[in-house]
Amino acid sequence: MIAERIATRRDGGSRTVIRLHETSRLVYGRGMTSPAHIAMFSIAAHGHVNPSLEVIRELVARGHRVTYAIPPAFAEKVAGTGAEPRLWNSTLPGPDADPEDWGSTLLDNVEPFLADAIQALPQLIEAYAGDEPDLVLHDIASYPARVLAHRWGVPAVSLSPNLVAWDGYEQEVAEPMWAEPKKTERGQAYYARFHAWLEENGITQHPDDFAGRPARSIVLIPKALQPHADRVDERVHSFVGACQGDRTAEGEWRRPAGAEKVVLVSLGSAFTKQPAFYRECVKAFGDLPGWHLVLQVGRHVGPADLGDVPDNVEVHSWVPQLAVLRQADLFVTHAGAGGSQEGLATATPMIAVPQAVDQFGNADMLQALGVARKVATEEATADILRGTALALVDDPEVARRLKEIQADMAQEGGTRRAADLIEAELPAR
Repeated sequence: MIAERIATRRDGGSRTVIRLHETSRLVYGRGMTSPAHIAMFSIAAHGHVNPSLEVIRELVARGHRVTYAIPPAFAEKVAGTGAEPRLWNSTLPGPDADPEDWGSTLLDNVEPFLADAIQALPQLIEAYAGDEPDLVLHDIASYPARVLAHRWGVPAVSLSPNLVAWDGYEQEVAEPMWAEPKKTERGQAYYARFHAWLEENGITQHPDDFAGRPARSIVLIPKALQPHADRVDERVHSFVGACQGDRTAEGEWRRPAGAEKVVLVSLGSAFTKQPAFYRECVKAFGDLPGWHLVLQVGRHVGPADLGDVPDNVEVHSWVPQLAVLRQADLFVTHAGAGGSQEGLATATPMIAVPQAVDQFGNADMLQALGVARKVATEEATADILRGTALALVDDPEVARRLKEIQADMAQEGGTRRAADLIEAELPAR
């Protein structure tokens, strides 16, 4: 595209790229190009669907016809954006599955995604027969979307809900992580199956490049959360920051009268089966004068698992997280990409207690930014949590850094810039 070629040739930083794409958006807005059919593909996981929803809502508001291929568990949420759900059946553990269903090794984690992609592709081919889109949007976990874009000959744009690969990522992270699994018969079989599936669909890329090196990527996290951000190719990856939008439909939360400090504890939606950790949180904040604890425990833990719960502690399976954070003084989080950026967007100090996958890296980034303290789950005793909390909320340097990052995030463009960048990738028609 012209905008992309100019940006690549000048390589003049994000301001030039933004201006080009803003111009593109105005062109579409004036009706010089007819509305497009944009197809979004994701998996049935809160952390993968939720970050995309405001971008989809914005594209619909701009007049585009957006279809969203998703398993039935998220059909209603997708329909709420104005997009048309295209349903397919997944073999992955559902959004409320026990974390143990995902296994414990690297191959346990990756094999289900490949198996799901292979069985999903025929369903999606049928779902879009005679209604191929002008552009494919896809979550990083949606392998079939990239295959379909290749088959249809249309552009594909990745919507990444978390960090992206930097120059040197393969040598520094991927190769050491895969060194042992690749030596095993099981690991070799995984790669052989992946290669064969890609080749069947006319794709010659190595599976690692296919999965981790998109041609175009919109990154739905603030640049502050990206490791080695200075080594990310911004001709490929555009950081737009938080795309949060209006969350009133999720419900409201009111800070109790007389609460001097409010702390929210949430381990997200997937890795919530931690009753011992929640009990330590109750001990840490339940008898702390002036403090009020909002405890989200998920579906696998109930109030009976927590013992005696003081009056200044409210326990929920789910809370409208952003509404609480806008009034909170501290966030105890698993450091998922969504929660981390919500903490930054609301300038809330954080205690990061990572549980899995990218959360450990996010926790390291938050701590390096000077806005959080990382605490391992097994070390998160009531005394450690209480002491860390008191130090964080009374530290003026933490507050200063949070305000600085919050201001930087506001300049990244969020939902509107994401939609501008997507429109700039639409083929001329």
